[in-house]
Amino acid sequence: MNDCIVIIPTYNEIENIESIIRSVLSQRKAFHVLIIDDNSPDHTADKVVLLQAEFEGRLFLEKREKKSGLGTAYVHGFRWALKHNYEYIFEMDADFSHNPNDLEKLYSACHLGDADLSIGSRYVTGVNVVNWPLSRVLMSYFASVYVRMITGMKIHDATAGFVCYKKRVLEEINLDKIKFVGYAFQIEMKYRTYCKDFQIVEVPIIFTDRTKGQSKMSNSIIVEAVFGVIALRLKRLVNTL
Repeated sequence: MNDCIVIIPTYNEIENIESIIRSVLSQRKAFHVLIIDDNSPDHTADKVVLLQAEFEGRLFLEKREKKSGLGTAYVHGFRWALKHNYEYIFEMDADFSHNPNDLEKLYSACHLGDADLSIGSRYVTGVNVVNWPLSRVLMSYFASVYVRMITGMKIHDATAGFVCYKKRVLEEINLDKIKFVGYAFQIEMKYRTYCKDFQIVEVPIIFTDRTKGQSKMSNSIIVEAVFGVIALRLKRLVNTL
């Protein structure tokens, strides 16, 4: 059985979905792909179903009834991946902001290196972001500075959504306790991994903003991340994380 599954949440990604699936499945390393679609009105899931006939046994689809947030989509995917006994479990966006060619870098950091969690990092070697406005770059960069200050984690890109987990990390973390659904989810997962004393390694990547489809960023997601970090730290201090 293949040991790697790439989880890609989707909502209205019809413009990107076929290309991203083909790109991931054409890598030298044989990855599998799990799409978690939140009943996209643009029929993203229907396109995936058509592609499943071509990529039988490598492309999987879980279709949820409604849009329920990034965090719950990934937790759904984690449970599916653990049930199917994948050893390396990846998070990845559908919009090509994460380059599929970098998947092997994340895999190697866990499979050949010491990482239990490898992070495709935009900031570990400077600022490697393409096509973002300066305001967005500054917000993202200083969000990670803020997270380091509050949590003590030595991670340069705490909100990164391009990562690889070893199976044992997700088995050890209590997925029932995952609270956040937006970018705070990415911080929460890294913090829970850190608190379990797993090895976290940042792998430098170049992040390129989407050219097709619409961003899912919103003010509520930003607010959740700002206050969510404090909540996580307080929970650890009182031993309720």
